[in-house]
Amino acid sequence: MVAEEAHNVKVLGSGEQTVVLAHGFGTDQSVWKHLVPHLTDDRRVILFDNMGAGTTNPDYFDFERYATLEGYAYDILAILEELQVQSCIFVGHSVSAVVGIIASITRPDLFTKLVMISASPRYLNDVDYYGGFEQEELDQLFEAMQSNYKAWCSGFAPLVVGGDMDSVAVQEFSRTLFNMRPDIALSVAQTIFQSDLRQLLCHVTVPCHIIQSIKDLAVPVVVSEYLQRNLGSVSIVEVMSTEGHLPQLSSPDIVIPVLLKHIRHDIVV
Repeated sequence: MVAEEAHNVKVLGSGEQTVVLAHGFGTDQSVWKHLVPHLTDDRRVILFDNMGAGTTNPDYFDFERYATLEGYAYDILAILEELQVQSCIFVGHSVSAVVGIIASITRPDLFTKLVMISASPRYLNDVDYYGGFEQEELDQLFEAMQSNYKAWCSGFAPLVVGGDMDSVAVQEFSRTLFNMRPDIALSVAQTIFQSDLRQLLCHVTVPCHIIQSIKDLAVPVVVSEYLQRNLGSVSIVEVMSTEGHLPQLSSPDIVIPVLLKHIRHDIVV
């Protein structure tokens, strides 16, 4: 399987610097539509779809491989290898932010920095850790996905985006979410929500820029602070005045300038 073909890889723009844009659960590369035009003048931009996204061939989805987030990290490394990328700035949204962490631990030489939007190393609450969810809530979520996927999408999208049903961002997220095959969506959601990558954070050596909405149903602000405290590398947190888990879609006017700043400028220690 050729990674480029399987993941609908697109390479846009040109320049010495390469920026990789990695989307989160329930979306595809179209989630970056507001950001891409600002990057392609002076940078090479790599876009791709995570396996399991509605735009990918469901026959390629290996339930065993993607039962852990490592499977997605190996996909990213395969794409970078095929495109002969020597180093990149990796911009990861939601689950892809922590997938970027895994990939950077395996091959730190390939990443100059990680820009993470709405990232969480663990969604479940634990002793001395607040992830935002109890196991019972997650079980109910999985059950709802299983019993009526379309109805679940309709309810989940506005909650996660943080807007009313009529907003363009909610409609867009509903569309990409509903494009996923229901059994694949359930499997991906279970892998993400049951994952715990806290013990890996200390092994990160690449500088990290953590960007977070002030109000996010999926990721409480305290999680971004936890990330900064526990990452092994130099890191910075910026909490934006946005609401929702997909701010690059719902509040591009606020988020795009913030993202551009973090892509263009390094952390000053």
